[in-house]
Amino acid sequence: MAYMRSLLGAKKILGTATSKWATSAAPKGFLAVYVGESQKKRYLVPVSYLSQPSFQALLSKSEEEFGFHHPMGGLTIPCPEETFINVTSQLQ
Repeated sequence: MAYMRSLLGAKKILGTATSKWATSAAPKGFLAVYVGESQKKRYLVPVSYLSQPSFQALLSKSEEEFGFHHPMGGLTIPCPEETFINVTSQLQ
């Protein structure tokens, strides 16, 4: 059971949001972000990432490009998916 929970947690953190979560609110303790340059994918990240300097750098890039207007209706991070995955995988 614990193995399944950790596997599902990893999928939520590093993978795109599953169809169940794709249009609903993020679960407690997570933040939904949209990542990509042309085509955006929704990812769920733990709110604890907000205090990490490397994640804050991604947020600064988002602020520079979008300010408070995000085209996807949620927080959009304008970087390649590979960059986002590399940054978040180092935070785990």
